[in-house]
Amino acid sequence: SVDCSFSRGVCDWKQDADDDFDWNPADRDRGDGYYMAVPAFVGHKKDMGRLKLLLTDLKPKSSYCLIFSYRLAGEKVGKLRVFLANKKTAPVWEENKGKDERWRTGKIEIFQGAETTNSVTFESERGKGKTGEIGVDNVILISGLCPED
Repeated sequence: SVDCSFSRGVCDWKQDADDDFDWNPADRDRGDGYYMAVPAFVGHKKDMGRLKLLLTDLKPKSSYCLIFSYRLAGEKVGKLRVFLANKKTAPVWEENKGKDERWRTGKIEIFQGAETTNSVTFESERGKGKTGEIGVDNVILISGLCPED
């Protein structure tokens, strides 16, 4: 498995230059490292911020599981979507409200066909809310299908 978490991960993360705002590092409550976040008050409604994970050396015709922690905290904070590079049009995962402030786990199966997925994009869309944040952390890529909970 490949650890792509932000504090000590080995992965190549890039801010999208064509979006409306950047994701920023935010300190964890317990003080061990940081996660990436978009505060609710950044930008205007419907503005987008994209953080891209560049994937190299994924084997063709094999499957992978992307596992990540996410949090949508606050009223009308916006949306978090995940896109795979070879499926640009529709998100493969989307969440638009948190039931509470807790961190949750997201899982996405990545099937490598003849075309390989060379990046995963975490996209934050600004909502109407003025408080809270959208956060992503502990991004891990493992070979094979996603494990059942």
